[in-house]
Amino acid sequence: MTVLVLGSANADLVVSVPRRPAGGETVLGGDTVVLPGGKGANTAVAAARLGAPVAFVGAVGGDQYGELLLESLSSSGVRTGFVRRSSRPTGLAYITVTPDGENSIVVAPGANSDLGVSDVDALSWDDVSVLVCSLEVPVPTVAHAVRVAASHGVRPVLNLSPVVEVPARTLALLDPLIVNEHEAASLAASFDGLLALGPKSAVVTLGARGAAVVTPSGVVEVGAPEVSVVDTTGAGDAFAGALASALSAGSSLPEAAGFAARVAALSVTSPGAQPSYPTLDEVRRTG
Repeated sequence: MTVLVLGSANADLVVSVPRRPAGGETVLGGDTVVLPGGKGANTAVAAARLGAPVAFVGAVGGDQYGELLLESLSSSGVRTGFVRRSSRPTGLAYITVTPDGENSIVVAPGANSDLGVSDVDALSWDDVSVLVCSLEVPVPTVAHAVRVAASHGVRPVLNLSPVVEVPARTLALLDPLIVNEHEAASLAASFDGLLALGPKSAVVTLGARGAAVVTPSGVVEVGAPEVSVVDTTGAGDAFAGALASALSAGSSLPEAAGFAARVAALSVTSPGAQPSYPTLDEVRRTG
C-alpha cells in the first residue's frame, strides 16, 4: 500500500561552523554545500529508500533548486506527479552544523506556501494506506488533507514540527502525532498528557535514546543503536518516513517506532538529510 507524503521541499544550504555566532557576531565557516531537503521531501525519500511505494505532494519553483529536489525524489523512487510548479522560488533552508553534529536552521518557505486545498482535492486515494504530513506548508492545507484522508480510511500521521496551532478536529484524527521531546514539553506536562490534546496516539522522538510510544494503554519506550554522530540534519524526517513505511507494511505502532529509531540513528552517521538515508538492506545489516 502507498505512503502519501504532504509537506515541504527545500534546498538545504549547509555550512559547517566551529560554533554558532552570537548576536551581531560573524563566524567563518566552511564551504557551502547544497543538498536536497525539506521536511516533506525528506520524509518521502526516507520511506521510499526503505522500499515503500511513495507519492509526494508539494510545491517547488521553476529554478535550479526545484530541479535538484525533483531529481532527488525521482531517483529515490518517489512519484512526483502531484508536485506543483510555483512562480515563487523553491524553498530554502539555511543550515549551520557544529562539530558535535548539531544543527540550527532558518527556513524561507517560498513555493511551499503555495501548496493549497486544491492540491489535496486533486489527489487519488486509491491504494493509499498512510498519509504523512509535516509543517513548513500552510496549516489549512494540512488540516484538509488529514480530514480527507480519514474520510477515505487512510491513516493520518502528522509530524508537528515546527510546533504551530493545529485545529482540535485535526488532532483528533491523528494516529499518531509525532513530536520530539522538546516539542512534547511545550505541548503537555507529560508524554501521556499528549493524548489529552486529542490524537489517538503519539510518538515522541528522544534522539539517541530512541522514542516513546504513547497510547491509551500507556507509554512504551523503544531504544536506538549507539552510533557516531556526524550530522543530525533530517533525522526526525527519517524517523517519520520509516515509521510510515513500517505502518503501511502492517507493523504495530511500537514495532514501527523501534524500526524508525534505528533508521534515524543510521541517518546521523552521514552528512546531509536525504543523502544520508539508509536503504532497507543497510538497516537489516545493522541488526
